[in-house]
Order: sequence, then C-alpha cells, then structure tokens
Amino acid sequence: MFKITDLKELIRAVDKSTITELTIKGEGKQEVTIKRGTTTEFVAPAETVAPAAPAPTPAPAAPAPAAPVQEEKQPEAVAPVVEDANLHKITSPMVGTFYSAPSPDSDPYVKAGDKVTQESVVCIVEAMKLMNELEAEINGEIVEVLVENGQLVEYGQPLFLVKLS
Repeated sequence: MFKITDLKELIRAVDKSTITELTIKGEGKQEVTIKRGTTTEFVAPAETVAPAAPAPTPAPAAPAPAAPVQEEKQPEAVAPVVEDANLHKITSPMVGTFYSAPSPDSDPYVKAGDKVTQESVVCIVEAMKLMNELEAEINGEIVEVLVENGQLVEYGQPLFLVKLS
C-alpha cells in the first residue's frame, strides 16, 4: 500500500519539475499515475475495488447576490540575478529537498555574509531518503541564499551565490 506522505511528496516533486506524467507500480497490482494539470489516479487491485455509489445531486439553490470580484494576488516576481564575473553559483547536483541545517533545531550551515572554503558544507539535499551534504567547492563569501528551507529543488538549480575570494 502506498503511504499518503510519499504520494504527497511525489505530487509536489512532479509539480515543481518539468515532468508531465509519472507512473509508479507497487506490490501486486497497485499503480499510481500522477499527471501535471490533472487529478491523481490510484489503481487498486481489481478484487478489492467496490463499485462507487452515485453521489446524490443537491437541489439547486437560489442564486447568491453578486459579490465584488477580488483580483488574485500573483506571486511577486523574483528579482533577476545580476550576472557578475566574480559571482559563482552553487547548484543542486540532483532533484530533492533543500535543507539549510542538519536538523530543524540547528542553525543554518551558512547564511549571507558567511565565508566558505572548498570543504565547507553549505546545505543538505535529500533525495530518496538519503541526506546528501553539499560542499561549497570554492573559497568565497555567501552573497545570497536563493532557496528556502524545505523547498524542492531540481538538478542544476542555483542554490547559493558566492563572491569569489
């Protein structure tokens, strides 16, 4: 049986990626298909599926008075990153979840203004329940952290801007 937390994580990963469809087959005849822009489909073994009873149709209600239409706030555009020859981007080597600290109670590995060396651990990217520590691989100063703690990241996505020293 698929766990709901795993399914939610897969849905978020598909939503944040360029994948349009993902099918995972489990034990027996279990299968989950996730498609971008559609609903998630769960196919259970045929012998355990009971026919669904038709949902009762509610009686039509009197039309409600027209309410003023409120415009949805669009997410603010991210400020474009200024390309500078002296700035280096530390990118994600894999698809996963970005963590800025080793545990929820700990301080972040780095923040803007911190000096880093080639061996400095800057974050963790969790992929398939494996915690992968990322090292800076350069000497410099963190100028900006480009992602938030717990955010899903893609392969090659910039995570940090570093001013080379």
